[in-house]
Amino acid sequence: MINEIIDFYIKSHPVTLFVLALLTLYFFALNWVFFYRYFTLNVWITNENSSLETILMGASHVSENSFLRYFIKSSTKLSKELFDLAHYAATKEATKGLSFLSIVASTSPFIGLFGTVVSILDTFSHIGQSSGTMVVIASGVSDALVATASGIFVAIFAYTYHQILKRKAFELSGLLKMQSDSIISKSIA
Repeated sequence: MINEIIDFYIKSHPVTLFVLALLTLYFFALNWVFFYRYFTLNVWITNENSSLETILMGASHVSENSFLRYFIKSSTKLSKELFDLAHYAATKEATKGLSFLSIVASTSPFIGLFGTVVSILDTFSHIGQSSGTMVVIASGVSDALVATASGIFVAIFAYTYHQILKRKAFELSGLLKMQSDSIISKSIA
């Protein structure tokens, strides 16, 4: 296995190696963004869910851990506009990192494909310089496709993570909306 990796490294074009290094950085960065945002959103959702439960049980105010508390304390009058502002601020905060995941999901297959094309061009260049047999061609194309496979691999994780975090942000948004609607309805009554 180690010998195969060393052989791949020696035979590969520098552009292909750069592409694989970039995709590796993408992969580490998207995992960091996902896990950081996932656990942050889970804590936030837990706090908002707890606050909603206290409101539904008869409390007239949100809990101390609720995001809405900051907006309620800053105003003397509760209004739909105030809660809309809080909702927009929460959505902005909850969706941080989604753009990065979207960019990685959409660009990594093309980055991998670029590495593959350069590697295939390099393979054909070596075939022209020597008596190329089918073994040389197959070996070169096989090594070249590693970059495409890596790009697709990274894109699958980025897209999946994006969808999971998007769903978490939507869930959080719903909890905040339910809390604000409950508070407004109690203040009107």
